Amino acid sequence: MAGTQPHTMSAPADRTLNLVLATSASVICFWAWNSVATLGSFYTLNLHLNPAATGVLVAMPVFVGSLGRIVVGTLTDRYGGRAMFTFVLLAAILPILLVAVGGTLNSFAAVLGAGLLLGVAGTVFAVGIPFVSGWYEPSRRGFATGVFGAGMGGTALAAFLNPRLVAWIGYFPTHLVIAALLAGMAALIWFLMKESPDWSRNSAPVIPKLMDAARNPVTWKMCFLYAVVFGGFVSFATYLPTYLRDVYSFDPNGAGARTAGFALAAVLARPLGGVLADKLGPKPVVIASLAGVALLAWVVNLQPDGEVPAGLTFVAMAAALGLGAGGVFAWVGVLAPQGKVGSITGLVSAAGGLGGYFPPLVMGATYQAATHSYSIGLLLLVFTALVALAFTVFAVRGRTKAATAPKDPSIPSNNGGPPPPATTNAP
Repeated sequence: MAGTQPHTMSAPADRTLNLVLATSASVICFWAWNSVATLGSFYTLNLHLNPAATGVLVAMPVFVGSLGRIVVGTLTDRYGGRAMFTFVLLAAILPILLVAVGGTLNSFAAVLGAGLLLGVAGTVFAVGIPFVSGWYEPSRRGFATGVFGAGMGGTALAAFLNPRLVAWIGYFPTHLVIAALLAGMAALIWFLMKESPDWSRNSAPVIPKLMDAARNPVTWKMCFLYAVVFGGFVSFATYLPTYLRDVYSFDPNGAGARTAGFALAAVLARPLGGVLADKLGPKPVVIASLAGVALLAWVVNLQPDGEVPAGLTFVAMAAALGLGAGGVFAWVGVLAPQGKVGSITGLVSAAGGLGGYFPPLVMGATYQAATHSYSIGLLLLVFTALVALAFTVFAVRGRTKAATAPKDPSIPSNNGGPPPPATTNAP
C-alpha cells in the first residue's frame, strides 16, 4: 500500500501480535475452505461420483470464495480488519455444519450447496492483506504480506488432518471440530485484535471504489499474474488428493499427507517471496517463479516414477508457486494507493481464487482413465505459465521496491505539491 502520509511507527509488540492473529485466522479459514477438497476421495466413494463431478464438488468453495473477495476487500476499507475477520470466521460456521449434514445424508446436492456457502471462508485473504499492510512501513510490506500469506498453511492442516480425523472420530465430529475452531478464533480476534494507528475508515460507496480500482491498469496486470501463481497453488491443493489417487494409487491418508507436504512447501516459500521482493524487487522474483512453474509442470506431466523423484517434483512446484504468490502481492503492496488497498486486493485475490477454480474442472473433464493421465491439463499449465512469464518480462513495468516508490504518483501529496518522480523498471 503506497501511502500519501508518513507511516506511523507502532510498537513492535503490537505489530507482531496483530500479524500473528491475522495469520492464525487465515490458517483456520483456509482449513475450513479446503475441507471439501481434502475429503474428495471420501465423497467420490460415498456419493458414487465420476472425476468430473468430483472436480465440480471440490471447486465450488473456491469459486464463491474468489468472487466474495471483491466485496469483502472493499468492506475491509470501510469497517476494518477486526470486524471483517470476525465476520468471516463466524459466517463460515453454518456452512461447515451444513457440509457435515450433507455428507452424512450422502447427498451430492446438499454438499455442493453447502460448499457454495463455505466459500465465505476463502474471502479471508482480502481482509488480511490490507490489514497487515497498514501495520508495516512500505519497505517491509512484502515481509508482512508474505507472513500473512503463510496462513494458506491451513490447506496443509486440512489435507493432513481431515482424512485422519474422519478415521479417528468420524465424519460429522470432524466438522464439529472445525466449527469450534472457527468460533474460538473469532473470539480471539474480537477481543485481542486492533487496527493500525494509520487506519481510517473509507466510507466511499462500494461500486465506485471497485470501478476506480478496475480502471487502474496495474490492477489487471497483477490479477493475471496472481491468477497463475496463486490459482496454480489452489488448484493443486484442492485436486492433488484426487490426482495422487488416480495416478499413483494412494489411499486417502497417503494422498492427504503428501498434499499437506505440497501445501507446506508453498507456505514456507511465500514469506520468502515477499522478503526477496523487498530486497530485490518483485519482478525478478515473479520471473523466477513462473519459469520454475513452467518447467516443473512439464516434469509432472512425465509422471516421474518413485516416491523421491515424484515427491521432490511436487515440492519444488509448490515452492515455485508460493514464491510467486509472495512476489506478486509484494508488488500490489507497493503500487496500491492508500485507501484503495482493500478494493484492489479484493480484485487481485479474487483473480487468484478464480485461477484455482477452473483447473480442477479441466482436470476432471480431460482425465484419460485408460492411461491414468492428466496430461492435457498439465500441458495447459505449462503454456499458461510461459505466457505469464513473457507477459512479466515484456509487458509489466513500474516500480519494484517500496523503498524507492513510497506512493502512487497519480495521487497528489497532502500539501498539494507535485508528486515525486516514479522509479521504473523497464523490461
